[in-house]
Amino acid sequence: MQDLLRTFLRLDPAFAGGATFAMIEASPRLTEIQQRTLTRQPVRLDWHESVETLPKAPLFIVGNELFDAVPIRQFVRSGAGWRERMIGLDDDDGLRFFAGAGSVDPSLLPDDAEDAPQGAIVELAPARAALMGTIAERIAGHGGAGLFIDYGHLRPGIGDTLQALRKHDHDNVLANPGEADLTAHVDFAALAATARAHGLDVETTTQGDFLLGMGLLERAGSLGAKADGKSRQAISDAVERLAGPDAMGELFKVLKMLPKAGPVS
Repeated sequence: MQDLLRTFLRLDPAFAGGATFAMIEASPRLTEIQQRTLTRQPVRLDWHESVETLPKAPLFIVGNELFDAVPIRQFVRSGAGWRERMIGLDDDDGLRFFAGAGSVDPSLLPDDAEDAPQGAIVELAPARAALMGTIAERIAGHGGAGLFIDYGHLRPGIGDTLQALRKHDHDNVLANPGEADLTAHVDFAALAATARAHGLDVETTTQGDFLLGMGLLERAGSLGAKADGKSRQAISDAVERLAGPDAMGELFKVLKMLPKAGPVS
């Protein structure tokens, strides 16, 4: 975030001076850390616990790995239908998954769900749709733009993407409740549909294509021209990691949205 603020101040000081930069942070501890580090910049900063408390004004929002942390629901193929995947206790009082009684509206499932094998899993995320709807409604009503970067897929699909991250490593989803970060891949097609339903123009792409289109190679070349051999290699490695098809360039996706009055690009 410090890099973002410095860039705004350098490229468009009038915009940076007239804007209020709002941080949406639910954690009091992280809010305190951000207030200590970010208030060194000569801009107006404000903190909110949710999107709903943002002022009703033009909103330019950047979300990096925002939607992957929003809760999902899972449904498992069982018999001729789909039942909601639940968490309960096993015989040793440990946590386990089981198929509950809840079902799902077939119209919400991906096109290939009908041919899915027994035990296949579909993920739906009504909470993500609600969050995107709130953001899109603000932009449609008051102007602005949205840019979201997250790991996920551009088309709906079948599969279990729920994972736990603890101490910077993967963990069993049920092993340490409350101590691990739970995430799941983002369905960008579903987010785009929600934004379009609010009248916004939306484009989705891979992170690699987005960064290359924004001039990543040109910027890297400019930095490399002034660097020594070791630094040039580090820049090259960073470009490959961020935009390479075998790294973050393909795994991470980007969603851009604007009111219909202007081009998304």
